[in-house]
Amino acid sequence: MQINGKLLIGAQEVSATKGTMKALDPATGEAIEPPFALGGSDEVERAAQLADEAFDSYNRTTLAERAQFLERIADGLDAIAPELARRASLETGLPVAQLEGEAAKSATQFRQFAAVVRQGRFRQATIDPAQPDRAPRARMDHRMQKIALGPVAIFGASNFPISYSVAGGDTASALAAGCPVILKAHNGHPGASELMGRVIRQAVAESGLHEGVFSLVRGGGNEIGEALVDHPLVRGVTFTGSEAGGMALYRRAQLRPDPIPVFTEMTSVNPTFVLPAALAARGHAIGDGFSERMLVTVGQACLKPAILLAIDGPGYDGMKAAMAARVEAMAARTMLTPGIHEAYRRNVARLGDAGAARIAAGGASQGPWEGQSILFEIEGARMLDDPSLSEEVFGPAALLVRVADAEQLIAIAKQFRGQLSATMQIDHADLSLAERLLPLLERRTGRIVVNAFSHPQEVSHASIHGGPFPATSDSRFTSVGMTAIERFLRPVCYQGFPDALLPEALRQGNPLGIWCLTDGELSKA
Repeated sequence: MQINGKLLIGAQEVSATKGTMKALDPATGEAIEPPFALGGSDEVERAAQLADEAFDSYNRTTLAERAQFLERIADGLDAIAPELARRASLETGLPVAQLEGEAAKSATQFRQFAAVVRQGRFRQATIDPAQPDRAPRARMDHRMQKIALGPVAIFGASNFPISYSVAGGDTASALAAGCPVILKAHNGHPGASELMGRVIRQAVAESGLHEGVFSLVRGGGNEIGEALVDHPLVRGVTFTGSEAGGMALYRRAQLRPDPIPVFTEMTSVNPTFVLPAALAARGHAIGDGFSERMLVTVGQACLKPAILLAIDGPGYDGMKAAMAARVEAMAARTMLTPGIHEAYRRNVARLGDAGAARIAAGGASQGPWEGQSILFEIEGARMLDDPSLSEEVFGPAALLVRVADAEQLIAIAKQFRGQLSATMQIDHADLSLAERLLPLLERRTGRIVVNAFSHPQEVSHASIHGGPFPATSDSRFTSVGMTAIERFLRPVCYQGFPDALLPEALRQGNPLGIWCLTDGELSKA
């Protein structure tokens, strides 16, 4: 599939209006052809107008039509998977095999959401039939379903250049809900972004949908992102990235004359709590498994287990030795972008300045943006004294916390801010302490893992990838899993409607055969 660097605004390919950029090979520092067009507020205006024109017809597609559209995207991703993985690897330094897995995951997500659409449960059809004889006042017929918010802006992420980017879960769930998508491509992998954008645009055309269902824009600074958040036709925003970037978009959206939701995924250290019996029984295996998971993707995963806390006792030294051995065996590897590498260097220095001792290091950096793997250790008392030690270090570094006793472990747990996940390693003898820890973790995360690690995560109906601030800006929603569709829906009640005017999901006789709540009873009747 050809990459020409153009912006994809509806069915049109648009040349640069704000200059051009080239992708960067982070392994060599060399620029990669071709030049990519940069746009600004004018391109956002065109994409938003098209998305608004597309909304009414796209939101009213039948369940079968929308599901088939999502499946066409999945088929298109499968068709270009090898090419897409090679290009993404060139632009990010990540292994081709890993990126082929990401491409497969992205295609799977579109198929999973196609199944969600076909089932129709996302409509949450609810019917309270008329009760004309009710005393003292008759009840009119009330029917409710959820519909799409409207056009949404999605900001592609840097660290998973396929499955969290143009063809990632945000795009899949928004399109499944019935929202046209304006995708702001991440400048760290513009070629991979264009390949995915072309697949989606081709599926739009093959499905006979309005061209405004999907557009891909790109900019060189803040202008294009700000224009997307500010545009009055945009009804929601998703963002994956830093806390500073996410909160800047969130605050901007709340200052609009008509504030809109911004669903951010920002920062998390995904703490692992190793309780005493588990530590004594299998400390070495836990330490090795933790470091192995921490080092995946050069530590550039939002679910990277970054902090391990264990009460000093039998098994601690073996766990520590296993963690250190895994880190020391790891060669330095290229990080995603020069900016991410520089931030990693600053944050590693911050941990050292805060009193964390460097107890293991991997191979020294050879290339300009290679990240050296590092393991730090700190005493629990110091962790309590300095909350900055629990802040994220995005990259291949982890912090081991030697905790004095159970009370200190509980105190440190209370100090953590919102997280995407938290893990407990436990044996049967640890259950009483785990019961004390569990409610603290429930208040601080959306996903609690027992006897495994925070990364990777399944994409399923029960998946939750969210948590209290600053992990996300709204802990009621997930950005991964089938319920991610709920971010892009809002309820509408239809009162006293003739059957012919009702949406199909709410008509008499349930013509779609979907689950409905009728007078409080769930059925397909």
